[in-house]
Amino acid sequence: MPRALGRSDRPAGEPSGSLSRVRIVIARCTVDYAGRLSAHLPEAVRVIMMKADGSVLVHSDGGSYKPLNWMSPPCSLRVRAPEADQDEAIWVVENKAGEQLVITVHQTLHESAHELGLDPGLRKDGVEAHLQQLLAAHVGVLGDQWSLIRREYPTAIGPVDLLCRDGAGMTVAVEIKRRGEIDGVEQLTRYLELLNRDPLLAPVAGVLAAQEIKPQARVLAQDRGIRCVVLDYAALRGQDDPGLRLF
Repeated sequence: MPRALGRSDRPAGEPSGSLSRVRIVIARCTVDYAGRLSAHLPEAVRVIMMKADGSVLVHSDGGSYKPLNWMSPPCSLRVRAPEADQDEAIWVVENKAGEQLVITVHQTLHESAHELGLDPGLRKDGVEAHLQQLLAAHVGVLGDQWSLIRREYPTAIGPVDLLCRDGAGMTVAVEIKRRGEIDGVEQLTRYLELLNRDPLLAPVAGVLAAQEIKPQARVLAQDRGIRCVVLDYAALRGQDDPGLRLF
């Protein structure tokens, strides 16, 4: 019978595997989040992933790639071993802001750790990469007195295409796509959540810039306070309107 995490061959409070690895646990668990909002996931079998960057993600069998709940790095993980008369181990994941993701593991069904090595990163196709280059060179088309802070601004979950400052001095994260779809909005949402935890950058607004933006993506972006901008690639290349029109 599968055992509960934290019992027998493991020192109390110490997770198995190495934190330099990706660790995957399939477990019957309950999840509670306490922070700016509160959330509760009732007992069910889920996939828990601990990545080498320190992030912890809780997935279900549905919902595509998006986790049900997660904690972005930097954060700490403490595991409280079960009491003598209990089977549950409790994982407490806490970030620097004091927000906590508490995972109560009722039963561990599978556990493994894997070395993934260095990842070369996402390689954008030619048009998307060129759009980024052009928009970085002409960031003023997004608004009066806009300036570029950095291209490929690094974060713990990947680089933001452009980090800019608008005319009012507000930081803006710009995600560039050839075609703006829901996954692009979700990606930018995750960047914004992480960037807004940095007091040197916050508050950070978001812009989804693409040659085409799907209606569903536009609705989701507007609901999350993300501005949508449709780019004219030919105009940006200087082959159409010298004023670099945006439609």
